[in-house]
Amino acid sequence: MMRSHETPCGSGHRNFQLLSVTIVCVVASLAASACGFSAGLTFAGVPLSPGATVEANVPLSDLEKSYVSEGGNAVPSHGVAVLAVPRGFDPKKSWPVLLPFASSDHLFPNAHDLMFYRATALAEGWILLAGDGPTPAPRLDSSGWRAGHTLAALDALHRSFPGSARWPLACAGQSGGAKRASYLAPLFAADGYHVIGIFLEGINEEKVTEGCRRFKPGNSFFLTPIFLSSGQQDKIATPNQQFAVENSMRDTGFKNVRHKTFPGGHFQSCFAGERNVKCHARKVEYRESRGNTDTNH
Repeated sequence: MMRSHETPCGSGHRNFQLLSVTIVCVVASLAASACGFSAGLTFAGVPLSPGATVEANVPLSDLEKSYVSEGGNAVPSHGVAVLAVPRGFDPKKSWPVLLPFASSDHLFPNAHDLMFYRATALAEGWILLAGDGPTPAPRLDSSGWRAGHTLAALDALHRSFPGSARWPLACAGQSGGAKRASYLAPLFAADGYHVIGIFLEGINEEKVTEGCRRFKPGNSFFLTPIFLSSGQQDKIATPNQQFAVENSMRDTGFKNVRHKTFPGGHFQSCFAGERNVKCHARKVEYRESRGNTDTNH
């Protein structure tokens, strides 16, 4: 005769089966939710999945049109934004945003140079965003042309992901793109964006001082980390020119300027480029953790 506190073997087996079914259902539900969440992501109306790179047409505001028209350019009907996000992208979290800028040489769009940083930046937990015109600038590839389309891409990011206006930004460029990145970084800071770093490679002319004079970003901008990467055999941006750029930045009042050289010319190897981008990313993340007080020469 079975005592009241004893459980029949059949009942225990049924309980185990019920528990197994419950676990499977919960896991399936979570997987479906994650799939649905990923499937529901869009950027400017274009479906976006974590780990992907997408392109979307974006509208231009009146202010952005005024920038784009700099140099006599006809204003296009729209801009083009390219967004790359890491595999773990969740718009409810905060993500640092890298804005790459291309040189006017060959009329490459900013999205062209985005691909140079893409693998390393995504691995470091950054998203990348580039804004361009639907065609090259019709008359002058001005800084205003690049600025207006980049601002339009940022607007599209904010419309797509509420809260992203508070995400920190860093600007990056190589050669002429470095001049443009350093010149426009003060604009983004003056516009209310949290600029946490500027990565410049192969730069032979200092432009950030000029940008500060025009856009007036405020005194806190001079704490922004600036990373200079220079080729020791660079014939286009010679070592003397690049050290002159560094000294000019310091004379202007920038407190966090770091300058590293690498063996080679105007374009460094992919490995060296990835290493320096990683170094800059970790440097600005460290500055954030210290409350923007770090000084590193």
